[in-house]
Amino acid sequence: MYPGLTDTRSVPNIDVNIYERNGVAMSMTAIDLPKVSADAHVNEPHDLWWTRLPDDLREAAPHRIQANEEGGWSLVVNGEVDLSGSDPLNLQQARQDEDALREAQASVATRLAMMRADGINAEIVFPTIGLYVYGVADPQVGIVSCQVYNDWIREKLGEESPRIRYAALIPAWDAASAITEIQRVASWQNVGGLMLPLVGTPEWNMPEWEPLWSAIEETGLPAVMHQGTGHSMIFYKGWGSPTANLLTTQSMAPRAAALLSCSGVLERYPDLHVVMVEVNAGWMSWVMSTLDEYFVAHGAGLRKPHLPEMPSHYLRRQVHATFQSDPVAVMMRSFTGTDCLLWGNDFPHGEGTYPHSNKVLDELLHDVSYEDARKIVGGNALRLFGFDRAVLESRP
Repeated sequence: MYPGLTDTRSVPNIDVNIYERNGVAMSMTAIDLPKVSADAHVNEPHDLWWTRLPDDLREAAPHRIQANEEGGWSLVVNGEVDLSGSDPLNLQQARQDEDALREAQASVATRLAMMRADGINAEIVFPTIGLYVYGVADPQVGIVSCQVYNDWIREKLGEESPRIRYAALIPAWDAASAITEIQRVASWQNVGGLMLPLVGTPEWNMPEWEPLWSAIEETGLPAVMHQGTGHSMIFYKGWGSPTANLLTTQSMAPRAAALLSCSGVLERYPDLHVVMVEVNAGWMSWVMSTLDEYFVAHGAGLRKPHLPEMPSHYLRRQVHATFQSDPVAVMMRSFTGTDCLLWGNDFPHGEGTYPHSNKVLDELLHDVSYEDARKIVGGNALRLFGFDRAVLESRP
């Protein structure tokens, strides 16, 4: 039961018939909370880019991702895969069948079935292979690959369901190409976020990106940055490297948050929101506290540009992070506030909470007030990604 929920008639937007029987308020659990997954995925067909890119770009286009023994993932491009047709017939057929299945699963019907099974009201969808498009060396291939993904996901999920939004891949090889794609996709009805890599090249505090932040702010959509994007996931090798590498991968989120806040990007663009996806959120209290401490210690001589507020002010106001089960983030909400916290089930990835999200949330939120729990698991995502409030009123 969530603390603070005693008289359900005082809770807005809730059907009291669900929670009150014969005049008695019933205990509430996670299954009763309207939930919006701020982190879900599709598994793109491996041949998506091969079949849609111009012939002269195909060899360098994304094909699949592969894990390694150090715990990271890396992109495999078409030129590194045997696409010559020399495979045995049964292997070719197996590949074709797998891609057909991946194509079929990226459908509105599949998404709604997941929501019914996991007690979810709505979701925003991110790519899987497409996360690694920022590792493509050739800018032309990368730019067109982003366009291919965006067209494909729009075809698959379209504008049929108000419960489904998706992130559009924005090329990040230069500001001009990024802005061109933003202008092409931002008006699509079910685009909920504009995806950039967590690590920019050059870094996000550099002046080359200033037009990009302005263009994103104008759309009213958040910039979304997913774990493991824009950088290699292999930092260490040897004993303990898989765990250490994943920790280092997630540390790119506080680094990006520090650059955006301390450089004045967030101060100059107060309506720009940045959602860092699948990076957990326990780090946010540490980053807020540490940046403020150094900001004061450095004095005016090292504060360039001048910020009228502490760095933590901008992080609380404009930076958000998603998690699946992060008790530290929940515990530190009195310091960070709840606006920065978003939950996601990471469907269909194996490390996600699907189909046991309600059990995970019951354990995670057992001492959280109803209003805070409602914001963390649904309300914040609803606001940031532009869902209609009606999606909270019922499930598929």
